[in-house]
Amino acid sequence: MALLAGTTLVWRGTILDGAWVVNAVAYARRARLGKTIGIPFLLLGAILVIAGIGWLRRRLWGWRLAVAVIATQILGDLVNAFMGDVVRGGVGFVIAGALLFYLLRPEVRSAFASGDTSRIG
Repeated sequence: MALLAGTTLVWRGTILDGAWVVNAVAYARRARLGKTIGIPFLLLGAILVIAGIGWLRRRLWGWRLAVAVIATQILGDLVNAFMGDVVRGGVGFVIAGALLFYLLRPEVRSAFASGDTSRIG
């Protein structure tokens, strides 16, 4: 979604712009910034693709990148909650917190260190 958002903010007027119908309010807030915000979205999307590749290949760097991404998400959710969006921030915090808890389990980390997926459980 970050790649889609970045693409539509950097290159406007494509057929992909229709995706913003799902969240027109977000588009209205971000469209004014155009490339200024679109490029960071493209960068975020690239980081997430790289993390996904590392995760699927069970590489330790993929695990570390996934932990960093989820920890950043938790911080963002906390900021949202404290800025007044309590429900969305709270739900995001709980979901991301559960994911981080799972990722930090010793057997999950060791599976990435060794590449052995049969030990994840």
